[in-house]
Amino acid sequence: MSFPVSHRVVLAQDPGGPEVLNLVERPLEALAPGEILIRTSGCGINRPDQFERLGFYPAPPGAPEGLGLEAAGEVVAIGAAVTRFKPGDRVMALVAGGGYSDLVRAIEAACLPVPENLDLDSAGGLPETVYTVWANVFEAGALLQDETLLVHGGASGIGTTAIQMAKAAGARVVATAGSEERCEVCRDLGADLAINYRETAFETAVKAFGGADVVLDMVGGDYVQRNIDCMNAGGRMVSIAFLQGSRVEVDLMRVMLKRLTLTGSTLRARPEAEKARLTAAIEANVLPWIASGAVRPVIDRRFALSDVVEAHRYLDTGAQAGKILLVP
Repeated sequence: MSFPVSHRVVLAQDPGGPEVLNLVERPLEALAPGEILIRTSGCGINRPDQFERLGFYPAPPGAPEGLGLEAAGEVVAIGAAVTRFKPGDRVMALVAGGGYSDLVRAIEAACLPVPENLDLDSAGGLPETVYTVWANVFEAGALLQDETLLVHGGASGIGTTAIQMAKAAGARVVATAGSEERCEVCRDLGADLAINYRETAFETAVKAFGGADVVLDMVGGDYVQRNIDCMNAGGRMVSIAFLQGSRVEVDLMRVMLKRLTLTGSTLRARPEAEKARLTAAIEANVLPWIASGAVRPVIDRRFALSDVVEAHRYLDTGAQAGKILLVP
C-alpha cells in the first residue's frame, strides 16, 4: 500500500451533543515500525467516547486522531518491525483513538487474532470491554473461582462481558440493572442473581445472597458506601467510572474492620509495554473462552459509520443492552 492514503474518521469539532460529530476525509501517513493498518469491519462505541465528545476525556498525547477505542477487521499493511501479523490476518485491536474509521492504525502489541467462530464486525465490540474486565476484575480485583463478583450496569457492554468472563472462570455473579428486561439479559448470560436497582436496595439483596468478594463499580456516588456495606471480609472494589460522581463520603471503619481493598484504574493512557503485557495475558486466558463461545460480544444495534450521529443519540438514551457497533 502506498502512503499517504485517504480514510474517513469521526471528529468532535466542539464539545457537545451528538450533532458535533463529523465524518471527515483525512490523509493517513506511513505506519510507524510497530503499527498495523486494519480495514475495519466493525468498531465499537463505548461510554468513554461519549465523555470525549462532551469534552471530559481528552485523548492522550500521540493518540491517533478521532474518536473510537476499538476496532476489528483485516490487516492491509504492516510497519517495518511487525512480526506477528501479516496482510490478510483477522484481528481486533485496542486503540487510543481513531477507531471510528474505515482504516484504523493500531500498535501490534495491542492486537489479538479473531477466532474463526466470530464474525469480524462483532469482534469490533470486544477489545475495550475484554481488556477493561481482565485488567480490573481479574488483575486488580483478583477474582477467584467460587468467589462472588458484583457488577453494576450488568446489561452494559462492560457488564455483559464481565458476567460472561466471571462465569467462565467459575465465579458467581450478581448483576444490577435498571429494568426487568435488562435483568433478564444478565440472567441469560449466566448471572446467578440480577437485581433491579430501581425496585430493590441492591446491598440488601447482595448480603442475602452471601456478600460480594469483588465489586466492579462504574457508578460512584453513594454506591461506594453501599458496596462496602455488602462486601465480604477481604473483598476488593475496583472503580472504573463515576456516573454519580467521584467525590464521596465513606465509613473507613468498615473498610478497616473488613480488611477491604478499594482501588481503580484507567486503560487508555497506559504505556505500550503495559498494553502488550495485558494482550499476552488476555490471549492466554480469555481468547480460549471467546474461541469456545463461552464469551461473546453482545451486540444491541449496528449503525453505518456515516450514521455516527444517530448512533450517539442512541448511546445517550442509555437504552442499549450490550454494545453499539459502527459498521463502515
